[in-house]
Amino acid sequence: MTKLRIGHGYDVHRLVQGRDLILGGVRISYDRGLDGHSDADVLTHAIMDALLGAAGLDDIGCLFPDHDAAFLDISSLLLLEQVATKLAENGWQVVNIDATLIAQAPKVAPYRKAMRENLARTLGVSVEQVGVKATTEEHLGFTGEGLGMAAHAVALLEKATDR
Repeated sequence: MTKLRIGHGYDVHRLVQGRDLILGGVRISYDRGLDGHSDADVLTHAIMDALLGAAGLDDIGCLFPDHDAAFLDISSLLLLEQVATKLAENGWQVVNIDATLIAQAPKVAPYRKAMRENLARTLGVSVEQVGVKATTEEHLGFTGEGLGMAAHAVALLEKATDR
């Protein structure tokens, strides 16, 4: 018998001067970056919370608190690697992930392939199991005004169980 679980993740970070913009583990050329304790990779953070939620585990704020110096400026892909380990320890496998980045700019289409490859490699799954999309909000709200970026993600996990 197979057990399936779905999880949803959401994250948001403010855009600021003096930081690199990292999305899906890819450094993107832009005049601002996302503010946060780690590298503030909003896309990877939403994916981590979706995975952790599906598995019924603590969220990233509990696992990687922003007051812990160990996580200062850390790559979110390293945190995702730790999430993947926790999933495996609890018998969960990733079926698929679908994530949407919400940002007015920059255009991320040229970087999507590399993002998917980074995320898939870190999770130990095929690229076909990781979807990454981007959309604008037509200049509405904080993302549309270019003040920050947000991301939503859903993840489907599978756990093999004994009959």
